[in-house]
Amino acid sequence: MSQPSESKLWGGRFTGATDPLMDLYNASLPYDKIMYDADLTGTKVYTEGLNKLGLINKEELTEIHKGLEIIRNEWKEDKFVEKPGDEDIHTANERRLGELIGKHIAGKVHTGRSRNDQVATDMRIFVRERLIDLLEKLNTFIETILKRGELEIDVLMPGYTHLQRAQPIRWSHWLSSYATYFTEDYKRLQQIITRVNQSPLGCGALAGHPYGIDREFLAKGLGFDGVIGNSLTAVSDRDFVAETLFWSTLFMNHISRFSEDLIIYSTAEFNFIKLADAYSTGSSLMPQKKNPDSLELLRGKSGRVFGGLAGFLMSIKSIPSTYNKDMQEDKEPLFDALTTVEHSILIATGVVSTLKINKEAMENALTMDMLATDLADYLVRKGVPFRETHHISGECVSKAEKLNLSGIDKLSFEQLQEIDNRFDKDVMHVFDFEVSVERRDATGGTAKSAVLKQLQNLNQQLK
Repeated sequence: MSQPSESKLWGGRFTGATDPLMDLYNASLPYDKIMYDADLTGTKVYTEGLNKLGLINKEELTEIHKGLEIIRNEWKEDKFVEKPGDEDIHTANERRLGELIGKHIAGKVHTGRSRNDQVATDMRIFVRERLIDLLEKLNTFIETILKRGELEIDVLMPGYTHLQRAQPIRWSHWLSSYATYFTEDYKRLQQIITRVNQSPLGCGALAGHPYGIDREFLAKGLGFDGVIGNSLTAVSDRDFVAETLFWSTLFMNHISRFSEDLIIYSTAEFNFIKLADAYSTGSSLMPQKKNPDSLELLRGKSGRVFGGLAGFLMSIKSIPSTYNKDMQEDKEPLFDALTTVEHSILIATGVVSTLKINKEAMENALTMDMLATDLADYLVRKGVPFRETHHISGECVSKAEKLNLSGIDKLSFEQLQEIDNRFDKDVMHVFDFEVSVERRDATGGTAKSAVLKQLQNLNQQLK
């Protein structure tokens, strides 16, 4: 059994030793030390608040701040020495501060503060900074897609439903569709950052601060937009963690679908795109293989993020108010999701910026049966109801198949008139893929003007 430790922030009540396994089970330093900078910054500003109350004098504040900066540099330079009893980042930092400036002064930094509001503050600072960084990286990723869309606006390809060729579209229209998904992710992330950026500091364990600390002063010093108005909620709220995990899950769902499309397009059967060597691997057995491992990993890593969200929601779904140790389970899925998303954005940006498209293969994949709807639309413009023209166009497709023709464009004008005498000779102009995409010029369509407008609108939203 381990010996009772005076270094534990909660140790005064206990006289017996704890099970060593319990110490290990309870410890969070191995993963929460990533928040060392936020913890030190929170303590720095909190002690300024205590100084305003006269609970720490100016000389003590100076000593505390000097010690905090020494500790910050030790973490930065990987020189911080962890010791038994450092169960979390808060304990480790306070223990080290006592070694540097003496326990008498260091012992004052926790006055009126609980680890409950301390950890909530650390996490909000840490998550805010990580999300702001993700926002910048996501912006770059979307801009990369949009630039590619502008450069390759003239490339046509099949659009698919049910993974079957449906109608001709522009490659840039496909790029724009995912840029739209990711731009919505971008906007959602901005909203989450706003909700994350509220301060719980100064709420103590749950009931509030006994010395009347200026919480607005603390919030301003830490870059928060405001304070959480209820002390019970402040120390126990983990909605910002759930929202971050949900956002990460939704983003990874989009990146997974994006990757799946590109995996399909990179196969020899499609041959629409070719990934750069930097984002591909070979086979240990088959020398001809070039595998899209970057895209498969993007698709696969979405699962770990999804699982992290589900696990965390199960951990918090039935806990009573206010703080409970179950909440310690928030950090590992959160940290893992933030790292996975960051790496995924960077990899996806690299993939998009370096892949090469096969314009000829894309356009060769267009087949005349994809213009069957255009044939129906032709008669609609002559006043025939669409439900009727849909049936007529279907007859044309069927007749071309029965005659073993390569497409409906191979039907003669006379054969078309046998199906419906309302076809005129100008019907043959329908069988043009460029004409087909250019007809779809309404907002959101695949005409050149419509796609360029989409790209422009998305650029404006990012700015």
